[in-house]
Amino acid sequence: MSKDANSVVVVGGGVVGLASAYYLAKAGRQVTVVERDSTLLSGCSEGNAGMIVPSHFIPLAAPGVISQGMKWMLDPKSPFFLRPRLDFDLARWVWLFFRHANAGHVQRSEHLLRDIGLESRRLHVELAKERGFHLEERGLLMLCQSEKGLDEEAEVAKDAIRLGLDVEIFGKDRLKDFEPGASVEALGGVWFKQDCHLSPLDFVEALRKAIVENGGAFLEEEVVGFAYEGEQVIGVKTATGTLVEGGKVVLAGGMASLELARKLGLKIPMQGGKGYSLTLKEPKKALQLCSLLKEGRVAVTPMGKTLRVAGTMEICGSDTSLSPARLQGIIESFCRFYPDFSPADFEGIEPWVGLRPCSPDGLPYLGGLPNQERVIVATGHSMMGLSLAPVTGWLVEKLVSGEASPIDLTALDPTRFG
Repeated sequence: MSKDANSVVVVGGGVVGLASAYYLAKAGRQVTVVERDSTLLSGCSEGNAGMIVPSHFIPLAAPGVISQGMKWMLDPKSPFFLRPRLDFDLARWVWLFFRHANAGHVQRSEHLLRDIGLESRRLHVELAKERGFHLEERGLLMLCQSEKGLDEEAEVAKDAIRLGLDVEIFGKDRLKDFEPGASVEALGGVWFKQDCHLSPLDFVEALRKAIVENGGAFLEEEVVGFAYEGEQVIGVKTATGTLVEGGKVVLAGGMASLELARKLGLKIPMQGGKGYSLTLKEPKKALQLCSLLKEGRVAVTPMGKTLRVAGTMEICGSDTSLSPARLQGIIESFCRFYPDFSPADFEGIEPWVGLRPCSPDGLPYLGGLPNQERVIVATGHSMMGLSLAPVTGWLVEKLVSGEASPIDLTALDPTRFG
């Protein structure tokens, strides 16, 4: 395939790769998406909670996360677990995470995360109208069952208001206004009015269709390396020996990007953050808004007639094994907040498992490489891959075209950790 300046190879067919391919194809680029698993069952793109969250302006590395995480490590049903192992990459990641879990890092990151979150929301709305998939623009509820949790989220809400977000702190009396058809056991919480939700499957299918309509192509193979002309990358090589050439290569393969980056001499610290989800096909009660359950760290999202319940963050490298105890913890937390449901409702449901690509500072990797002028990295979005996919793809197109980015991407530099 051609390596002329107008051709682009996108490695990875998850939400970030697809959004990048969409904006590139829409701009008239000759795009080829190379994805080893067209079902995306091994990734995070179709089994996630489907939330678009400008409310998430606090990075994963934040004050209090470490102390809370240490307590959770002792509970087999807790929403967080770091699998101990003798591994230099894990040790480096943990050390960098410790260095960034402070108030200064949050303050330096909040405006950037707010800006890319709001811009991505705008693009989600635009995409939904153009491509005809449903986007629910009713906000997100952060529900709290303890006074401590409510106090903590009230402080987050104050920061959100300071940053210009549309937020309401509410008490128990408002719960029926939000969910008139179901019982909710909570003291109150925060309503982040600009958040949205959608079906991830509808989203990725709309992007795939749009890419093809704009002349893009898909190749279902695993990328194992790069092709070079001199010292410069001119394309990728697949496991079957196929060479796919391009004027630019976008590395957007989630956790698979880690090993490929190493082949380019880039050691980006990244760990898989394992998450689970279960989808009730015929929930006994219909919920209206997506919600995050503070004490259980569980995400709940209505998707059409179905209901998705998701959670856990297991820092586990590339391990995709399932923990029955943590899965049970998700179910029990959900049922505590929504007493109309019981654990029996989840019997026989096949759980989904996926790995979120997590950077140690909680910020994505987005930008070019100084030693490889044709390569752009777009990965490390942690729990916000779907939320930030459109803005990432939009910015990737700017980087490919050589345009100045309308958003300062310095903090997202893929080489920021050396």
